[in-house]
Amino acid sequence: MVTSALTLLALLVVPYRSGDHLLAERYEALLTRSRGVHVAEISRDHLRAAAQLRTITGVKTPDSLQLVAALGTGCATFLTNDRDLPTIPGLRILQLASCGR
Repeated sequence: MVTSALTLLALLVVPYRSGDHLLAERYEALLTRSRGVHVAEISRDHLRAAAQLRTITGVKTPDSLQLVAALGTGCATFLTNDRDLPTIPGLRILQLASCGR
């Protein structure tokens, strides 16, 4: 499984907001040390690619960064809760809700 470093930002907001730094550390450890999980760093090249993708498709900035991370690491499938993601050539978009069916 691949996710971008943006996921770490999203995971840390609630524990930081509540002042629970221990929980923040646990979340970070879970994300960064779990077997089978790769956190793709966000480089300047990724930012440019995400901007281009956003220009072409109209997806939101966080989505474009996650999609670029998936494409850049060779993922074939992108798992999401977002029902509004457009079709991306070379990437199968799989809705999380459809996984339980």
